[in-house]
Amino acid sequence: MPTTTVELGAFTGFTLDDPVLGLLDTGILDGGIAFTPVSSKVFGVSVSRGKNRDLDRAQAGVASVQLRNEGRDFDPLNTLSPFVDFVVPRRPVRILTDGSAVFRGLIDDWNLSYSPGGEAVASFDASDDFTLFARQVNAGGSVSAEASNVRLENVLDQATVDWPADRRDIQSGDTTLAAGTLDDNVLSYMQDVDGSEQGLLFMSKSGDVAFRPRLVSIAGTAVRFTDDGSGVPFEQVLVTYGSETLANRSTVTSVAGTATASNATSEVVYGITESNFDTLLSSVPQLQSLADYVVARFGEPEYRFENISVNLRALSSGQLADVLGAEIGEQVDVLFTPPGGGSAISQRSLILGISHDVSIDSHVVSFSLQELPFQFFILNDAVFGKLDGEGLLGF
Repeated sequence: MPTTTVELGAFTGFTLDDPVLGLLDTGILDGGIAFTPVSSKVFGVSVSRGKNRDLDRAQAGVASVQLRNEGRDFDPLNTLSPFVDFVVPRRPVRILTDGSAVFRGLIDDWNLSYSPGGEAVASFDASDDFTLFARQVNAGGSVSAEASNVRLENVLDQATVDWPADRRDIQSGDTTLAAGTLDDNVLSYMQDVDGSEQGLLFMSKSGDVAFRPRLVSIAGTAVRFTDDGSGVPFEQVLVTYGSETLANRSTVTSVAGTATASNATSEVVYGITESNFDTLLSSVPQLQSLADYVVARFGEPEYRFENISVNLRALSSGQLADVLGAEIGEQVDVLFTPPGGGSAISQRSLILGISHDVSIDSHVVSFSLQELPFQFFILNDAVFGKLDGEGLLGF
């Protein structure tokens, strides 16, 4: 059974002779934060990060943890508890499984429950640092026309944000944003940058600000989830075929102007479904590129593996490492053989969200997936290296 560790943090750092933080094998220093494990008291953990659909905005990742509290270890009024400095809202928390990061964030609130029989439970809810950005305001400085990833770096560099440089995992974007002013709410503005790119903006499992561009080339290798014994076994797969993401007419605007695109065949067959995007893009050609991308990408109902669940207890050590190492924005392969006969269905997908459900005798990891829609041009590739074949230059 994989081991899940919950560590509570305090901004006090190492304290000489302190009964908890004075012990380097108990108080774990991390960037000025001392983390202390409380795993022996934990009996339930749930984590959810990312999003379920491609056109949605990624929201703050959340975690919920339940702990035994018969000794009042997690009662903020018990000043004799070695954990009293940790039982405070807005304290850091991180969750790991077999040493691999699962979640990092800040505690929103603590809840204590007691029963007449003497049972006592302490629980807390936590959110990742998207909730911190939601409480911050941009400084109002001017910015030049620049790439989407550079804009995000400039937002994080502001004195009103001051996000650590070593907690960023920002890849180069595919769009150029117009010159303007950094104003309004920090999280809303960062999401506007992401919406202009139509990429992926999220807090990583280790607590870094992560950004992935819109144009994704197929990876050479990917973790394989299969039901035939050739890859990581899964417990359950959810297949959807519907119009949740259908968009066959698109209007994209910015200070540079307006562009529209439509998928005429889709409009006739399924009726008009329009999506509008207000962006930060710097030119009409870029507006047109995004509008064309939307109706090409979402012009048809999608048959996709929406969610796949894996029981960590059923995995080998190598498979366990593959699952725990997976992150939002990475690619996976799913092979599923429908009951009743017929050919197996294989699909390359992009991870949009990851959740963990941990109890005393179970640990299930679920992945929210989106079919990888386009195979872009790859130099010298036998299939995707041909412009008149499957390879696309991009949008």
